[in-house]
Amino acid sequence: MMESREHVLDRMDIRRIVEALIFASDEPLSASVLRQLIVESKSNGAAEGSPSSAEADSARPTSIGIEDIRAIIASLDEEYRATHRAFRIVEVAGGYQFATLPEFAEWVGRLFREHARRRLSQSALETLSIIAYKQPVSKQEIENIRGVNAEYVLKTLLEKNLITIVGRASTVGRPLLYGTTEEFLKYFGLRSLDELPKLKEIDELLGDDEDIRQRVLRELRDRDSTVSSEELDLFMKEHLRVKESETSERSSKLSGEP
Repeated sequence: MMESREHVLDRMDIRRIVEALIFASDEPLSASVLRQLIVESKSNGAAEGSPSSAEADSARPTSIGIEDIRAIIASLDEEYRATHRAFRIVEVAGGYQFATLPEFAEWVGRLFREHARRRLSQSALETLSIIAYKQPVSKQEIENIRGVNAEYVLKTLLEKNLITIVGRASTVGRPLLYGTTEEFLKYFGLRSLDELPKLKEIDELLGDDEDIRQRVLRELRDRDSTVSSEELDLFMKEHLRVKESETSERSSKLSGEP
């Protein structure tokens, strides 16, 4: 019985298993998680039949490594590209997930028009932008930049798991410090914080040219994210407030003001 089970499992195309796992998951799956799922599948099968030592050794997929999983994903992507499929496997927040190509955004957008409505308020996006660019940052620093109380919006962002408490400042009162999460990366279609547009780059790209600004927004929107165009627009505009705050801080230090 065990021999039959292993025979069936061994004949399964690992590429198809990886493809099925990524397709079925609502969250990005890392290469290590994909490998673990495959290993556990075979290990569990081996335990059920109490096989001999030789059978158990053959059941362990010791030859399947992290790089093998990545190579499989790359080969799947190449297959999709060669056959002109409308989707790819993309890397987001340290894992892999399926995403449609940018050229199909118009039609996919129609399907998810209601879902694509802005899910974050302007104040939430402004606060999120400040945290993304200045993290770790305290509530007081956020309020100094925005000029309004940030308690409610911070609570909202915490509930949505877009930010988290990363520690305490060494200043008087040791206020809590906030930073972004992996959920933030997924929301904006980023692999890491290194992919955030640099403040200087945004200034150079946007300037006062509305056409250029719209083009940059479209390019960012084409990333594999769930964020709407309006949210990206507000998020990018907020960098100006961050920059103005930093300039003001430097001026105060140079003038000797407290």
